Amino acid sequence: MKSVCDYRLERVGAKNVLLETMNIGKFLSAMALFALVVSCKKDPPDDTPYVTTPYFFEYANYFASLKQPDDNVATVEGVALGRLLFFDKRLSADNTMSCGSCHFPEHSFSDPSPTSVGIDGIFGTRNSMTLVNLAWQKRFFWDERSESLEVQALEPVPNPIELHQSWPDALDKLQADANYPTLFKQAFGTSTITEHLVAKAIAQFERSIISYNSKFDQYLRGEVALTLSEIRGFDLFESERGDCFHCHGSINTGFQFTDNIAHNNGLESIPVDSGLFLVTGNPADIAKFKTPTLRNIEFTAPYMHDGRFQTLEEVIEHYNMGGHPSPTIDPLMKASGIGRNWTAEEKEDLLNFLKTLSDPAFLTNSAYQDPY
Repeated sequence: MKSVCDYRLERVGAKNVLLETMNIGKFLSAMALFALVVSCKKDPPDDTPYVTTPYFFEYANYFASLKQPDDNVATVEGVALGRLLFFDKRLSADNTMSCGSCHFPEHSFSDPSPTSVGIDGIFGTRNSMTLVNLAWQKRFFWDERSESLEVQALEPVPNPIELHQSWPDALDKLQADANYPTLFKQAFGTSTITEHLVAKAIAQFERSIISYNSKFDQYLRGEVALTLSEIRGFDLFESERGDCFHCHGSINTGFQFTDNIAHNNGLESIPVDSGLFLVTGNPADIAKFKTPTLRNIEFTAPYMHDGRFQTLEEVIEHYNMGGHPSPTIDPLMKASGIGRNWTAEEKEDLLNFLKTLSDPAFLTNSAYQDPY
C-alpha cells in the first residue's frame, strides 16, 4: 500500500516533467523534491489515530459476567502484547526469568516447587498461585494485597527476590527493542513504554487465561455423565458433612470454586506466616490466606500458601482431621480438634470429584504458550 509520501513523490515527479517541458529549469524541481524528502523523514505525530480490535472472551454461559476495568478493556492487540511481555525474560535484571518462569502453562500457570526461586537464587516464602480464571477473582496474592491485576503485575519486576530489576532499566530494554514501540502504539496509542502500560498489557493477557472445559463443565452442559464415585464426591463436597462448599462451592461461587475471601484453615496453631495480617494490621487476620480456585487443582501441586502438601490426598486428610485450633481459625473449620472422620470411600470419592475439575486441553492451549 502506498503511503502519503509515495503519492506526493509521484506528484512531484510528474511536476518535474512538466517543468522541464516548459523550460523552467531543473533547479526549482530539485528544490521541491529535496523539501519533500526532508518532510517525509519526520516521524509521524504521536497522537496519530489508532484503531484496536475488541477481544472476545470465551467462557461458559453459567459463569458470572466477566467484568473489566473501564480504563483497560481488553483488545486483540493488548492481549497479544501482554502474552509477549508475560514470557519476556528481559523483565528480569539478568535476562533469565519472566513471569512464565514461575507460572507454567503445563501446571495451570502455577509452579511445581513449594516456593519459587528468583534470579539471585533466593527462594520466596509462598507458593506461586495458579492464574486460571483471574477475571472472576477480586484480590490477588495469597495475602490479597493487590486490588487489581494491573496493580499485581507491577510487583514482580522490582521485587528483590523475584525478577529484581528497576522499572526504568526494564523499560529501557523494551524501548530499545525493534518491535515493542510499534506494538505499544498499536495497543495503547503511544510508542512511549511505561510500567503502567506494561502492567495493563500483562493484565489483559492474564484475564484471557480461562478454563471452562473440564469434565465437570461437560457434565453441566449435558455432554458427559459422572461416575457414581464422582457424584458421591460432589454430594459430599456440597454437604455439611463434607463442608467444602462454604469456601469452594460450585453454584454459590459462580462455578469458580473460590469464594474470593481469605480464611485461616487451621494449618498451624502458631502460624509461621501471618498472611493477611501483614497487609491489614488487624490481629483477627493472622494466618488468613486467599482461597484458591479448585479448577485444575490436579495440576497445581504442591498445595497451600507454602506448598506444604505434595498431594491432594494430603490436603483431604488435613480437612478430615479438622485443622489445628488457633485464635483466628475460621468458624467454618467446625471439626477443628475433633475431625470429620470421613471413610476411606468418602475420601476417594472426594478425590475423584476434584479431578473432574481438570481441564487437560487448557494446559496445551496454543493461545497461552510461550511465544519465544
